Amino acid sequence: MDAIDLLINRHSCNQLISPAPSGEALDNIIHAGLRAPDHGALTPWRFIITEGEGLKTLSRYFQDAAFNLGKTEKDVLKAANAPFRAPQIITVIARIEDHPKIPESEQLMSAGCVVMAMQMAAQAQGFNGIWRTGWFAYDSHIKQKLELEDKDEIVGFLYLGTPDVSCKKIRELNTDSFVTRMDN
Repeated sequence: MDAIDLLINRHSCNQLISPAPSGEALDNIIHAGLRAPDHGALTPWRFIITEGEGLKTLSRYFQDAAFNLGKTEKDVLKAANAPFRAPQIITVIARIEDHPKIPESEQLMSAGCVVMAMQMAAQAQGFNGIWRTGWFAYDSHIKQKLELEDKDEIVGFLYLGTPDVSCKKIRELNTDSFVTRMDN
């Protein structure tokens, strides 16, 4: 698959099974993320790769957080099941630092670019995934369990695996709806 085809046909897939990326494929995904735009070479990102028994641990974190927030029994169960939607989850963390020239927003955008690059690298190698956030990404209990620093932000949980179904055809978008030209 060539790069342009990959980019203009990018799509998420939320029905994922084993195998998940490993070995060289996983290394390629991490390296693609490390090439994200990075003003000042701060490298404001970190990754937690969760698979196997780690998914059970993440499930407990999500379940406990939902319970602590007083969510319904149905929502607590949904939170507990969330990590099992894919055989692998890469949590992408923006490690924000105070910097006189590089605002927090740029560091967060850089970490967002990391997630996109990683998903593209997975798709280029025959895998797929979906970038999820939801309340899990902003919950203090989950951040504490993942041993994040106070200023760290979870920018996404990248669920990865092999598509279990044919992914839906992406909708066509008319570029005229999004582009304004300034020619003179």
